[in-house]
Amino acid sequence: MAKTNDSIQHATDTTQQAHDSVAQFTPLYPDGIPAVQGNDSVVSHLADLPVMESPKGTASVTHSRGPLYDTSSMSLLLMSMFFIVVSFKRGYVYLENFAHNLFSVRRRRENAFDNHTMSDVRMMWALIFNTCVMEGLLLFYAVGHFVPSLWHGMLENVGLNVGALTAMCLGFHLCQHALYATLGYVFGDTVSRRLWISGFKASQSLLGLLLFPVTALLLLFPAAIELLLSIAAVLYALVRIVFVFKGLRIFFNKFSQSLYFILYLCSVEIVPLVIFAMLLVAICTQLQS
Repeated sequence: MAKTNDSIQHATDTTQQAHDSVAQFTPLYPDGIPAVQGNDSVVSHLADLPVMESPKGTASVTHSRGPLYDTSSMSLLLMSMFFIVVSFKRGYVYLENFAHNLFSVRRRRENAFDNHTMSDVRMMWALIFNTCVMEGLLLFYAVGHFVPSLWHGMLENVGLNVGALTAMCLGFHLCQHALYATLGYVFGDTVSRRLWISGFKASQSLLGLLLFPVTALLLLFPAAIELLLSIAAVLYALVRIVFVFKGLRIFFNKFSQSLYFILYLCSVEIVPLVIFAMLLVAICTQLQS
C-alpha cells in the first residue's frame, strides 16, 4: 500500500514539474524567425522592402494634326490622283504634247496639236484639278506659317480649310483663263489666242506634277516648311516665266512694245496674284471666326 502511494506521489510530482516548465516557457522568437539577409531575396522584413514612388507624369503631347491625318484632305488628294490615272489611258497624248503647248508659237491655222479630243480635254482637266489640290495643300501650310494667328483655328477643321483653298485655286485658274481669253480676243487673232491659251493650260497642268513631290514631302516633314515652301515658290515662278515668255513671243515682237509688256506684267500677272493672296487671308480669317 505504501508502494502504491509512492507511485501516485511520483506521478503527481512529475505532472507538476511539466506544468511549471510549460508555464515558464518563453519563446525565443516572439516576432517570428528573422530572414537571413543575403540568402533569401523574397523573405525580408516589411521595413526593408522598397517603397513605390508616386508616378511623375510629363506634359501631354498633342498628336500631330494636319492634312496628312485628315480624311477629307487625303480623300481630295486621292481623288485627284484617281482622275489622272483614269484619264491617262486615252489622254496620254496630251502629255506627249507638253513641249509643243508650252513653247511652240508656230502660226499654223490647221494645227493637229490644237484639235484636242475629249480624252485630251479630260486629261487636261484632271491635271489642272491636281494642280489646284497641290496648291490648296501648300497654301494651307503657307497661311499657317506666315499668319500664325490663324494656324490653331485652321487645325481645328483641316478638311474645310483645305477644301476652301483648293476651291479658291480652281476659281483663280478659271478667272485667269477668262482674262487671257479676253485679252487674246482683243489684242490678237484666233491663232494667237489659241496658242496663248494652250500654253496657259499646259503650264498649269505641268505645275501640279512638279508640285506633287514637294507637297508629299511637306505632308511627311512639316518641320521643313520654309525650305519646301521656297522650292514650291521657285517652281511656280519658273512655270509662270515659261508661260509669260511664250506670250512675249506671240504678242510683243518689237522693242517699242516694251512699255506694253511691263503694263501687262503689272496688271495681268502681279496685281491679280496680290489680290488673290489678300482674298486668301481674308477667307481663311472668316473661316476661323
